[in-house]
Amino acid sequence: MSGQIKFLVVDDHPVFRQGLVALIESNRQYRVGAEAGSLPEALTALEKEVPDIALIDISLLQQNGLDLVKQLKASHPDVPALIISMHDEAVYAARALKAGARGYVMKQEAASVMLDAIQTVLAGRIYVSSAIRDRLLERMFSQRDESEMLPVERLSDRELEVLELIGQGYGATEIARVLTLSVKTVNAYRDHVKEKLGIESAGELRRFAVNWVRSRDS
Repeated sequence: MSGQIKFLVVDDHPVFRQGLVALIESNRQYRVGAEAGSLPEALTALEKEVPDIALIDISLLQQNGLDLVKQLKASHPDVPALIISMHDEAVYAARALKAGARGYVMKQEAASVMLDAIQTVLAGRIYVSSAIRDRLLERMFSQRDESEMLPVERLSDRELEVLELIGQGYGATEIARVLTLSVKTVNAYRDHVKEKLGIESAGELRRFAVNWVRSRDS
């Protein structure tokens, strides 16, 4: 890859996005050609200039960044996507890779880790943390706990986000603020989760979510 490497940075938090742009452009070989805070803005940017790599957050206003990854893979299969997200990699890394991303790194990681992830993806390799790599390999070669995983795997990406936040102790209003959704929309997602998991009450859902988060992290 000759010349400067062009980036598309997609994140709906302006302060974090500005910091990420500054980190990227600390390398003279890198240039951020476009920034976007939503899926439509990202698609418009792609129409104007095709980047060499896209850095994408999962939560994009009322849309999911993994939908953008899928569209990017369909329209520009040679452009790798790296997910940079606040959401637990243990939950979303495999989903991101399945959607077509080439890597997953959490926002709280050090700048050096993010730059290493970028370099790894640009080199044509997949980037995940060593812990997630071990989990993915174990999952490939073991059927342990598959029956327990299937109900949660029926959830959409956004429904899974809501379940995770419930399990972390967030209420509907807090989840709405974190995901930039209305409380009504969060409640609708919560109802979908209950239906898919065969759970009747909000209290039972909260207990399930808490136990799921604890067992996942253990």
